[in-house]
Amino acid sequence: MKKNLLAVAVLCALSSGAALAQQAEGPWMVRARAVHLDSANKDSTPLGLSVNDKTIPEVDVTYFFNKNIAAELVLTVPQKHTLRAGGAPIGTLKHLPPTLLVQYHFDTAGFKPYVGAGLNYTRFSSVNLPAGVDIDRNSFGPALQVGVDIPLAKNLYLNFDVKKVFIKTDVSAGGAKLGTFKVDPVLVGVGLGWRF
Repeated sequence: MKKNLLAVAVLCALSSGAALAQQAEGPWMVRARAVHLDSANKDSTPLGLSVNDKTIPEVDVTYFFNKNIAAELVLTVPQKHTLRAGGAPIGTLKHLPPTLLVQYHFDTAGFKPYVGAGLNYTRFSSVNLPAGVDIDRNSFGPALQVGVDIPLAKNLYLNFDVKKVFIKTDVSAGGAKLGTFKVDPVLVGVGLGWRF
């Protein structure tokens, strides 16, 4: 009987310790990632438009409402791209694509996988295109995400993350719409996260 009571007491102590450790992390997480942006380059205009792929810095801030549900705001600096028509450079533009995602974090020991879905807003700026050619400056679209946080030390995580973001803009020439250019990139990232 004493052994059973001792076992229950130890189990309760371990459970309490795990709960306290989880609470001690706090509801916030900040991650810094290197992200490779791979554009889909889907173009319905007759121009054969495409933008270059590139690796960019990314920072996100996540707030955990509880152990499973969180919201993540993904941020970067305006990214400059070369716009090509039929493979030949015709101009440049910058895009700033903040994304807000709601995530579900699976309750597992060790690795902490998650999935997310949300909304992307992209602002195109510094548009430098041939005379008469223009694009819409704003894009709204869905975003999807899957990732995993791997504990390295107390409150420190290695992060792998993949996002699909839907970004598009209408293209016009002389005021007449030519079609829609969809960047729709896949973003593959790796970085570090700090929970506090």
